[in-house]
Amino acid sequence: MTRFTIHTLESAPEGSRAILEQTKKGMGFVPNLYGVLAESPAALKAYSSFAEVLSGTEFTPVERNLIWLAVSRANGCAYCVAAHTAVSTMSKVPETHIQAIREGSPLEDAKLQSLRRFVEVVVESRGWAPESEVEAFLAAGYGKRQLIEVVAFVSHKTLSNYLNHLAETPLDAAFAPLAWTSAAQV
Repeated sequence: MTRFTIHTLESAPEGSRAILEQTKKGMGFVPNLYGVLAESPAALKAYSSFAEVLSGTEFTPVERNLIWLAVSRANGCAYCVAAHTAVSTMSKVPETHIQAIREGSPLEDAKLQSLRRFVEVVVESRGWAPESEVEAFLAAGYGKRQLIEVVAFVSHKTLSNYLNHLAETPLDAAFAPLAWTSAAQV
């Protein structure tokens, strides 16, 4: 049971309705996360705008999805791991990549594994990544721009991860077949 109201188009504050309507048009439903975020029109706008802005980074769609999935796993957010598994699948991320991140096993692609590793280090170290990890990320072929963008992705996804923890956001029926449990929840 969630601690917060999961707003619908009808119950949401006026300032949140347009974003919920746009989300429903794009996804076919309003995910529970958005329903929870709708309580604060500013937070909902920040979250959805941030996602839109991040689509303009130099990361490929596969890399973007793997980052969101890796952040969610590192933060132990069952809701976002399931949701980003669905989004990653729709975005044609190879199933082997998705499963590797969900299970905590290495990716076969060395560059993507370097990205995943760096994302996890940033989350776990709260940004105090050891120099050796920064150098490994740069040596894998990423640049300083992508290093900054990883921090932006971590910031974006941490907002939803932490809110889902606080709100105890229930998994949407659309994501239920992709449920995931973190070691912290067991």
